[in-house]
Amino acid sequence: MGQPVVVPRAEHAISRSQIDPDALKVLYRLHQNNYLAYLVGGSVRDLLLERRPKDFDIGTSAHPYQVKRLFRNCWIIGRRFRLAHVRFGPKNIEVATFRRQLSAEELAAPPEPPAEESIPLHPEGSRGAHDGMLHRDNTFGTPEEDAFRRDFTVNALFYDIASFSIIDYTGGLRDLEGRLIRCIGNPVERFQEDPVRMLRAISMASRLDFDIDPPIDAAIATHRHDIAKSSPARLIEEVYKVLRAGASERAFRMLAERRLLEPITPEIQKGAGDALWRSLAALDAYRHRFQDTPETLTNSILLGSLLVPLGQTIRTLSPAPIAEGEFRREPRLSLGMLPLARRDVERLRQVLGLQRRLVDMNLSPKARRALIHRGPFREALTWLEIHGNAPEVVEHWRGFIEAAGTFEDTPDTAATAEALPPKRRRRRRRRRAPRSTAT
Repeated sequence: MGQPVVVPRAEHAISRSQIDPDALKVLYRLHQNNYLAYLVGGSVRDLLLERRPKDFDIGTSAHPYQVKRLFRNCWIIGRRFRLAHVRFGPKNIEVATFRRQLSAEELAAPPEPPAEESIPLHPEGSRGAHDGMLHRDNTFGTPEEDAFRRDFTVNALFYDIASFSIIDYTGGLRDLEGRLIRCIGNPVERFQEDPVRMLRAISMASRLDFDIDPPIDAAIATHRHDIAKSSPARLIEEVYKVLRAGASERAFRMLAERRLLEPITPEIQKGAGDALWRSLAALDAYRHRFQDTPETLTNSILLGSLLVPLGQTIRTLSPAPIAEGEFRREPRLSLGMLPLARRDVERLRQVLGLQRRLVDMNLSPKARRALIHRGPFREALTWLEIHGNAPEVVEHWRGFIEAAGTFEDTPDTAATAEALPPKRRRRRRRRRAPRSTAT
């Protein structure tokens, strides 16, 4: 570790006008209360590349409950390492305390109960007892230590709100200029710590159109089977992120070339060919039409873009393995070791089932009106737009929807039905028996 490279405001292109206003509020308040406050990670990288960041994460010297004292709209999450989420409506600004990398000796040592002063305050303001959390992972550190515990150099850049300068401890600016994905430290060790980083390296290189550092490729070639040790739930989420990023064809080609798909899902590795590349290219072309990821790219659409060109059908999906001690009423479906949500598979079945009716130009107006109010219709039309190769049919449906004037801004029928309160049944008034008159 040495002196960082500091780029003053006059020598870089990042402007505060490019930063989310709510993220700026958090940065300013932390700085005004004498805490270090940096914009960190991918947002700095994307701003320097003149790309629109998806998230604006913040690193700070303030501990989580110190952040909470500054923001009433703050919630603390996490067990192994606590994070502060400052909420602005539906949006979260993630605030993380600077951390340091644990040494091998610290990782091997049994966790010790924290000292009284190190136990964080509960939201009510009282100190709680030890809650079983892995406190040895709550190792706060300096900005420099935090930079060196990150995965890749281009993700370890900081933007300091106090001086509006960029701080680089790991050579990320050099690699950004050279368009290179390089690990911080030994790639073998970093991938052993978290094998999902192999997938992330390729995903980032494909999305940014960067080269991959040769030591990363060598580590993947040697340790690619370690990725099967990762959580299947994390892996399927990473796959969906790749499919939504707009560079899925390039990413899956790179994954297939390095045989990194083989330990995760042999079906995709064996079926990686022209049909899959055409499907993913169509998916990417649709994504590039939007500045942000459109809501129409649901998990069902993404899943179908993989399954259909592979010749996979709903019936050929295999049940996911059951972990020891786990009980299921219905077996989960999987693609290799990737677990698939049954609701996504069922919606995909419905979407594919509607394609024949969508392309039928002889449907009566009444049948068309009934069809556009079907729950899967919107996703089915998206599938037709991406994979149907029938732009005139899509335009026909767009015109019909516009003429109907009720569907385009209407949420999914099923979701609407769940959101509305149940109708109250009107109670029938009981007819009173006539009073008997005294004689």
